[in-house]
Amino acid sequence: MEVPTDGASVRFEARAMGSQLRLIFGGTAIRAAEADGLWRTVVDEFERAEAAMSRFRDTSELTALNRAAGSATVEHPSSRLRRALVAADRAHRITGGRFDPRVLADLDRLGYRGAVLDRPAGAERQGDGRPLHRRSFGGRVVEGTGRGSLTIARPIDLGGIGKGLALRWAAAILGRNGARDFLLEAGGDLVACGDDQDGVPWQLGIEDPAGGDDLAVIAISDLAVATSSVRVHRWRVGDDADGRVVHHLLDPRTGEPGGDGIVAVTVVGPDPAWAEVWSKVLFLAGRGAIADEARSRGLAAWWVSDDGALEMTAAARARTIWVAAEAS
Repeated sequence: MEVPTDGASVRFEARAMGSQLRLIFGGTAIRAAEADGLWRTVVDEFERAEAAMSRFRDTSELTALNRAAGSATVEHPSSRLRRALVAADRAHRITGGRFDPRVLADLDRLGYRGAVLDRPAGAERQGDGRPLHRRSFGGRVVEGTGRGSLTIARPIDLGGIGKGLALRWAAAILGRNGARDFLLEAGGDLVACGDDQDGVPWQLGIEDPAGGDDLAVIAISDLAVATSSVRVHRWRVGDDADGRVVHHLLDPRTGEPGGDGIVAVTVVGPDPAWAEVWSKVLFLAGRGAIADEARSRGLAAWWVSDDGALEMTAAARARTIWVAAEAS
């Protein structure tokens, strides 16, 4: 997702959760001191979210929980980690297991490594590094979500849903502090509230994963956008140039990269965490099933196939104000 670059708007940028973090104010003019203060609240919220949910930080709460997976209980988790695990567990149930954060061992195996853990539960492998067998994980993502303790059976990656939750929480803080017109973006996922600096809904580009010009432009207000794409997190495994190309969007049923025939999916919805969940579920559906899946759920979704073709649902077309000639 491409955000506006109009130099007339008040905007801030930083790095957070492994992504570019941006805040752009629209609507009526905002005082510099007020804008600076609001930006600091966003940066602080993302720092607290990362300290709770990052699988890359050696000192994060999630890393401590993953190290205890299958053998111990973590006492007194923060409200952020507890809420994130509850959200991941609910997403797992609602999607029938197609969203499942318990793929960390497979991400590590494929080379997308985070903080060092002891040998993860369920990591038995055959000689070529692939799983000996796969089975449905079943059960709940987290066994205990009380204020006193947490227990998980397998290490988890909160990745995309964690970023979506951080956006949800930061946007809520901005709203409570009086911000009404803003666009908050983290690595392509975003929340767009109110209007842009021209007093109209925010206009955003659907990027070409191959690096060309935008494939479409959409207009949204008071909505969230999430994109699942292999444009960035895509690499080759093996010791030579003949190794297979993999990506980070794993099918929990196989432990392997999914989404045959798809390179990017964008979903617009009322909440950034749920937009992230549905973008991943749709991606894993693959080219043959994504249209039926998206339409049956009434989702506003755009997807790009590996041949560069852009398709969308009727709900997405209603929010699309421009489509490139080659994509239409």
